[in-house]
Amino acid sequence: MPTCVPTHTADPNRPERAHPPHSPPHGPPPDRPHRLRIAGADLSAAVAVFLIALPLSLGIALATGAPLQAGLVAAAVGGIVAGRIGGCPLQVSGPAAGLTVVTADLIQQYGWRTTCAITVLAGLAQIGLGCLRVARGALAVSPAIVHGMLAGIGVTIAVAQVHIVLGGTPQSSVPDNLRALPAQLANVDPAAVAVSVLTLTLLLLWPKLPGRAGRLLRMVPAALVAVAGATATAAAAGLVLAEVDLPSWRSHALAGLPEGPVLGLVAAVLTTTLVCSVQSLLGAVAVDKLVARRPGSGHVPRSDLDRELLGQGAANIASGCLGGLPVAGVAVRSSANVRAGAVSRNSTMLHGALVVVAALLMVPVLEFIPLASLAALVMAVGIQMVSLHHIRTVTRHREALVYAVTAVGVVFAGVLEGVALGIAVAVGVALHRLTHTRITHEVKEEVHHVDVRGQLTFLAVPRLSRALHLVPQGATGVVALDGSFMDHAAYEALQDWQNTHTARGGAVEITGRRPGAGVRLAEPAALISSPTTEGTDETGVPSGAGCRCRPWTAWRNHQCELPLSAPDDDRNDHDNRVTGGPSTTGSTSGSSGTGVAHEAGDAAGRQGGHHGRPPRPGTGDGPSDTGTGTGSASPAGSVSGAGGPKASRTGTDLVRGLSTFQRSTAPLVRGELARLAREGQRPTHLFLTCADSRLVTSMITSSGPGDLFVVRNVGNLVPPPGEESGDDSVAAALEYAVEVLAVRSITVCGHSGCGAMQALLDPRPDGTPSARTPLERWLRHGLPSLRRVRDGGGPGVRLAGRAPADTAEQLCLTNVVQQLEHLRAHASVARALQDGLLTLHGLYFHVGEAQAYLLIETAAEQVFDRVRAEDLAL
Repeated sequence: MPTCVPTHTADPNRPERAHPPHSPPHGPPPDRPHRLRIAGADLSAAVAVFLIALPLSLGIALATGAPLQAGLVAAAVGGIVAGRIGGCPLQVSGPAAGLTVVTADLIQQYGWRTTCAITVLAGLAQIGLGCLRVARGALAVSPAIVHGMLAGIGVTIAVAQVHIVLGGTPQSSVPDNLRALPAQLANVDPAAVAVSVLTLTLLLLWPKLPGRAGRLLRMVPAALVAVAGATATAAAAGLVLAEVDLPSWRSHALAGLPEGPVLGLVAAVLTTTLVCSVQSLLGAVAVDKLVARRPGSGHVPRSDLDRELLGQGAANIASGCLGGLPVAGVAVRSSANVRAGAVSRNSTMLHGALVVVAALLMVPVLEFIPLASLAALVMAVGIQMVSLHHIRTVTRHREALVYAVTAVGVVFAGVLEGVALGIAVAVGVALHRLTHTRITHEVKEEVHHVDVRGQLTFLAVPRLSRALHLVPQGATGVVALDGSFMDHAAYEALQDWQNTHTARGGAVEITGRRPGAGVRLAEPAALISSPTTEGTDETGVPSGAGCRCRPWTAWRNHQCELPLSAPDDDRNDHDNRVTGGPSTTGSTSGSSGTGVAHEAGDAAGRQGGHHGRPPRPGTGDGPSDTGTGTGSASPAGSVSGAGGPKASRTGTDLVRGLSTFQRSTAPLVRGELARLAREGQRPTHLFLTCADSRLVTSMITSSGPGDLFVVRNVGNLVPPPGEESGDDSVAAALEYAVEVLAVRSITVCGHSGCGAMQALLDPRPDGTPSARTPLERWLRHGLPSLRRVRDGGGPGVRLAGRAPADTAEQLCLTNVVQQLEHLRAHASVARALQDGLLTLHGLYFHVGEAQAYLLIETAAEQVFDRVRAEDLAL
């Protein structure tokens, strides 16, 4: 299977193709019959999934109280029908543990034949939803509700199966099972307990077998090993236990006409539809994530969720008609299918065919399985549905209440009731967050601070007014807004107070509390920000433009400025409007004009291109050319007077950025920088990269002060020892980082669109000692990379998942590998590598994709692969 395939950019305006996106571009000739081709990876994946599905399908059927054949029917239909029609090629469908409680309740209330009819009606409902194309709407359900529902179902399954594990019979509900548990403990069947303990032990220990032999043995699914081992042990020991009873297929019960109260049947259909649909759609999204992390998966199409609903509906109709359990996407089997290397829907369909073969030919073997072993297997599945990872996630997002209420509701009231309770609590929590606003007032160094945490709506206006009126007349007030929404009533209250307070001699500053936390108001005209930032939010970005570039300050490389054609009068009016009127303090009035100059300069910069930003054609544009405006002279204005329009814009950007840092960022990092000043720098990583302005090392590595020792030069080059030609800066940095700072890793980072690599492809740098310019003399250290690309020497260098876009990108990749070889030649680096004190990394950053690729070196080739969560283990 090739790992490097060409990419094709999808056109959103192009109509959908009649053939599925995974189909080959050209069909077979009309005179040649179509031949089914099954890849070897699909065949091995199908066998692996079949070995997992067989015992689980019987166990889930046992847990629901349905005929055991119903589990096999659902597994076969889910694999063949949903696998063929569904929109997620690698998702495996079948009887799911999440449907156990729902199905058990239906069988108890309405009987088996009516339950099959309800499954058919639920399938019809799913097809209707798929035709309406509402699949994406199901993903709007809070993950806390979904995880809580699964946790409640897991608890219900586990509590019920405990009775079978102990040799008894489960009751109809969790409270009844809990009440009957003491009596069951007093009448334990030792044989059933022994078989169950053996099953659980094998299930737990099999995935942890060590060594090379263990790695080979772990290829056999743990569920199959656990059930087979327990069955063989029980047969060898001659234990008398209840075993699987598969009646003849001649007496298999099929669906009948639904019987019961209409409202009850409608609720049952809705419950089955909801659980099947949500579980299948969430499973499809999870499968997409698993496939995306797998190398060489670019040819596997993303899921079509509406088509997946159609496939699940068709599978439920077929399963119900044939006397099978409800069908949904199953996470355990789907993840096993992806990890086994499946490449198409053939693996899912083939697994269903294997289930059919087993159901017809393996009945005598299946009937040796003890029910206690299947119960232990299903109990373990139920316990795993209560995920600690999900609990930590919902707690971190402050949705633990929603999770807990949903889980408890499912356990004690039922699935539909529990989900309804969870939705109600989720809506209540959302309304509470929207309406609950914390407003505090405190005095620091004679400055009155009013902190607003939460959304400012009309409900918070009385408390806001009380806090604002605690600021004495003539005092300086700072209003810090920590929220993303302000309605018109709150805006008017804040604006009226600001105008009144400043008219009486006071000073007002309105800011956000976090860098990048802008204020989104209900009306475009109601845009506010700090008067000291000339119509910009705390990051220095013009508020009135609806900027989304929150991580950056008021530099040029974003697209959030006002239109260049706006008249000066309108622009001044805009400044007054966004600041809440003309500025009232000395520091404010002195810089009000620079905001206009910055906006015009930014727009002119965009017209001039990305790097070169020539001033606008013509002169005499007032504030945009002079850097002065409606206020008095400012530091930015003095810069403009000294250096002209272009120097004005550059100086304004620099001064504005420094001002924003001192006001917003410095208070947050002052303590950390003070500690670093006392202790000295102790970085653990040397990061050698290009001087390109688009490569922000701290951003792409999520690092902070003191983390990286950074060396930047043109082309991220590492001159080999003895060839520096008078430039020892890189060698000196290497020696200092390794010998003095004792860094533990070094990264050489290249990037897309590198000007140095493009210059190497230009024939002018000849690499001779008589090179004409310093740049050409420096680029000689990249000539080995160029020769490596043109001559094809050494192992191949490529990107995983796609081919390099052009020769320049191939040279960028090869240059990283070549500079790592130069790096290893330096004495200090070689000693540290030999002593095991240092590791080297190659990194390629694609600027346009904002995607990092980490180098994986083998004897045959070097591959730059996407950085994934699994790479944290490196």
